[in-house]
Amino acid sequence: MADRSGEAAAFCADLVRTHDFPRYASTLFLPGVHRRPMLALHAFNVEISRVRDQVSQPLPGEMRLQWWTDLLAGRDHGGVEGNPVASEFLWAIRTWRLPVERLAQLIIEHEFDLYNDPMPSLSALEGYANDTASTLFACCARILMRPSEAVDHVARHAGFAYGMIDVVNRLPQDSARRQLFLPQQFLQQHGSGLDEVFAGKETPQARAAVDQLVGEANKHLKMALSLLADAPQQVRPAFLPLALVRRDIKRMQRRDNDPFVPRRMPRFRMLWTLWRASRSPEFRGE
Repeated sequence: MADRSGEAAAFCADLVRTHDFPRYASTLFLPGVHRRPMLALHAFNVEISRVRDQVSQPLPGEMRLQWWTDLLAGRDHGGVEGNPVASEFLWAIRTWRLPVERLAQLIIEHEFDLYNDPMPSLSALEGYANDTASTLFACCARILMRPSEAVDHVARHAGFAYGMIDVVNRLPQDSARRQLFLPQQFLQQHGSGLDEVFAGKETPQARAAVDQLVGEANKHLKMALSLLADAPQQVRPAFLPLALVRRDIKRMQRRDNDPFVPRRMPRFRMLWTLWRASRSPEFRGE
């Protein structure tokens, strides 16, 4: 049994390292006792987030998401033993008392990914980020300490900042498949539209819409860091990914940055950024 749990943990670590390196790298600066459940949580998120990439039609995607919904509801249909992510994830939920209702809502929110409906407004994107990225921050925080409204408030703003910057980072990929998470409201305000974004070329109008979203993300980042300064020291490492968000925002604010050109941070630079942040009072734990 111990061997199987070790294999499942290793599988989750490899899955997150391959498909979500920023979150994987952030766990490297945590004690092992906390790292394993966080990797289980992030592996679950990888499985949910990748459904859109693994199906060509919405219905098979909905069926895959329903399997995870059933799992959280206790209807696993006998498939847990053969699924290392599911077994590790359920272990993390039981051991660390993670909020099942919020995790179920995360699955529901990702149904939006299966369709090519544009994100209509900033408030809609905030709702999406709250039920996805903010939930992940809140769960990571619960692994480090008991839940509190104050820490959940930090997680809310942290998730908004992370989720909005992820939208900008994914813009080249999403526009290539005619999917829009950049709020349509912003495009309309600046005289742009879907066809302009889906063309995959920077225009002053589209750039203005992107800049507006980056500005919103920066506001939430500043609020999250301000609140984090008053949070218990032991929970601060859960918010280490914000160091990457801050660096991304600085890059995106440069006038020579083209949001339609894929430009992810190199892994060595990501590790360096996280290492430096982990040693700062801003993110250092007890």
